[in-house]
Amino acid sequence: MSRLKTFITGLPWLKAWVHRILIPKGEARPRVFTKLFINPWFHKLGKGSRIASSVRRDLFPFNRFELGNGSAIEDFATLNNGVGDLKIGNHTRIGISNVLIAPVEVGNNCILAQNIVISGLNHGYQNPGIPIKDQPVETKPVVIEDECWIGANVSIAAGVRIGKHAVVGAGSAVTKPIPPYHVAVGNPARLIKKYDFTQQKWIRL
Repeated sequence: MSRLKTFITGLPWLKAWVHRILIPKGEARPRVFTKLFINPWFHKLGKGSRIASSVRRDLFPFNRFELGNGSAIEDFATLNNGVGDLKIGNHTRIGISNVLIAPVEVGNNCILAQNIVISGLNHGYQNPGIPIKDQPVETKPVVIEDECWIGANVSIAAGVRIGKHAVVGAGSAVTKPIPPYHVAVGNPARLIKKYDFTQQKWIRL
């Protein structure tokens, strides 16, 4: 797959032709035949995993999509791997109306509540002489490690890493990394607690 992708992207005319075959002009979602007959050969769905029928799948074969064993994606979520890989671990729940725009990696045993937006993509805006929609996009992967709990209505910016067993309070805007075993809340999110393994309890910072 990686060799084929490298070959196609190395020839701009071929890349444009393949892109047009897979995706209707001016749209971000794949053609029906791409979703039904091409993606299943490249994407991985783990044993016992579930994706609700109302989920919008802007998923394409030229980047990875993986959903681990026993994981679930709830109603009205949006999945997009157009500019990077989207990987979700085992026994993780992606809540109602979540939006995941790759590159994004979510670990094992995570809980993502409702209306969360996670994007590893930013639109370039540096050249004021060109409409922002026509400028190159920039990507920085978002990584959520194992056992995290992300509250409702949280937004997580490109390039952020959230450490193992961290908690992000509802309504927070995460623009900086969160260490493992910490609690962060607010806009912008700030650290308010951490787990002290010596005292074996959560302590305020």
